[in-house]
Amino acid sequence: MTAGPLLLIAAAGLAAGIVMGRAQPRLWLALTLVATTAGLLAAGTILLGAPAWEWRSGFDFAGEEFHLRLDGVSSFFLALLSLIGGLGAAYSHEYWTDERYPKSAGRGRMWWSALVLSMGMVLLSSNGLHFLIAWELFAVSSYFLITLDRQRRDVRAAGWLFFAASHFGTLCLFAFFAAIAAHHGTWELGPMRDDPATAWLFWLALAGFGLKAGLFPLHIWLPSAHANAPSHVSAILSGVSIKMGLYGLVRFSGWLPVPAAAGWVVLGLGAAGALLGIAFALGQNDYKRLLAYSSVENMGIIAIGLGAALVAAPPEDAGWARLALAGALLHAWNHGLFKSLLFFSAGSVLHATGTREMSRLGGLWRTMPWTAALFLLGAVAVCALPPLNGFVSEWLIYVGLFDAVTSHGSAAWAAMPAIIVLGMTGALALATFAKAGAIIFLGAPRTRRVAHAHESGPWMRGPMLVLAAGCVAVALAPLAFWPAVARAVGAWRPAWEASEPPAAFASLGPVQLTLALAGVTVAMALWERGRHRGVRRALTWDCGYALPSARMQYTSGSFGGLATGWFGWILQPERTLRRPRGLFPREALALQRVPETVLERVMTPVGGVILQVSAAARRLQHGRLQFYIFYVVVGLAALAALVLFGSMR
Repeated sequence: MTAGPLLLIAAAGLAAGIVMGRAQPRLWLALTLVATTAGLLAAGTILLGAPAWEWRSGFDFAGEEFHLRLDGVSSFFLALLSLIGGLGAAYSHEYWTDERYPKSAGRGRMWWSALVLSMGMVLLSSNGLHFLIAWELFAVSSYFLITLDRQRRDVRAAGWLFFAASHFGTLCLFAFFAAIAAHHGTWELGPMRDDPATAWLFWLALAGFGLKAGLFPLHIWLPSAHANAPSHVSAILSGVSIKMGLYGLVRFSGWLPVPAAAGWVVLGLGAAGALLGIAFALGQNDYKRLLAYSSVENMGIIAIGLGAALVAAPPEDAGWARLALAGALLHAWNHGLFKSLLFFSAGSVLHATGTREMSRLGGLWRTMPWTAALFLLGAVAVCALPPLNGFVSEWLIYVGLFDAVTSHGSAAWAAMPAIIVLGMTGALALATFAKAGAIIFLGAPRTRRVAHAHESGPWMRGPMLVLAAGCVAVALAPLAFWPAVARAVGAWRPAWEASEPPAAFASLGPVQLTLALAGVTVAMALWERGRHRGVRRALTWDCGYALPSARMQYTSGSFGGLATGWFGWILQPERTLRRPRGLFPREALALQRVPETVLERVMTPVGGVILQVSAAARRLQHGRLQFYIFYVVVGLAALAALVLFGSMR
């Protein structure tokens, strides 16, 4: 079956899901799974070699003819959307049920279908006006999903911040598409690289799409939105929605000319986001906010690869730049897999314990072994450690950057700092997820509810296992995914499509498989040795206390001190300390909070000044006609003085 009928099935299923989501949860789930499966198959047909699909409606909508296009770039992102859209729907069937959330569960199903459908239209639209309409529906659907639990004040605040940031980005994109339409006389989109006069439009695209992608410092909406949304919504926001911003940058940097400085700027933003994003993640106590900042880091890593590709304008640089771009695109897919897995795992913990604070958890591996094991797998992947998929995509970026250094061109000056930043980012990511895994799952339970936590059911475990299997598949058989990556790279720049994978990539699968088998063998040997010889469990450290308690464990803040020590200049932690007093102190307190520095230290003061100026300006509107006449006279006098001054010169 070709892509067209499959896309029609997907659209019909999601449209029916919008209508039936409120009252028919099982029918809605069936329709959603059929629709997302059809979308995945449609994308797969293009990525496996079928020609690009196009369709024109023959009738107008909003004054423009529908023009849909599915090629290598859009198929690459549509496949990810379909996979996470279907798995998230299945996960919500147990996580966000009518019994537990009677007021919002049906509404959540309806907006989920609307979100997946609108993101699909963003990927397919080849008309600027229809792209903007789909983009706005995508933002509205996301807002209503983020605020499903709107009784909480922090959820409402996160939703409004997301909405305001989204509309600022939409304003930039409206200017972007309107300028294209004014210059070319049509809203139709397509390759326009031969018109250098439009290169400046890239900066509008970078602002609009970069904000959606969460590139630092445009990420201000992301931590609170991803932390406060329901966990299945957090998964699709982090795994797919921010990739729509990446899709826009990839798509239009491939279709339109870009300024000479574009690659350097994107690479610099990526390096800053990767390093500072993971530093902020390390300082968090809320594990969902930690995962959100980790998404800022990973989008920075992807931006490094894309920026390197944009730097390589001359054809002779295509070899290393193609590797960097391929690594960036594959990392977008890998991030969708392991970050959705981590958010699903976080949702399982939240579902069982009712808290997002790591310092209230501990010891969950005993009562939630499936969640603990799957979180561990996702943590290894997100740290880009072999033998999992995060290592595969970052390895491609590394190889591309090292080849850039050996090329001795101008790009070497950007590649070497990028390599150093990636290395530092990997080390901090390892510390971050060692902290998260240890505080949440190891040690002893810190509260009674945590001690009696329960494992998630099959509808929540099933999607997590599918995502884990995807992480393992990309890691152990990367060559199977190379044709899809090469097709996406070729759709961005046709001269760069390579049928044969690079040698460094071709040899990666056997190495990864060997490491995986060695790891499994060692783990089984240790397990058998411990089972036969007997293992006596005891506290690993009690500092000489006769009756140690769970309060004597390391806390999230203890680990976070590493980040706040090195990056205190940007994290600016807020500390509350009450020291113990007397021989028998009753209480002591040590709290540390890492604020949203860009939002709270930069944007909020600037917003306060704007509000003060606006309030002062409102005093001029008092309803007295004589004063309005006076304003006009003063304005005319100022204009006359300006004209007179100009004529004298």
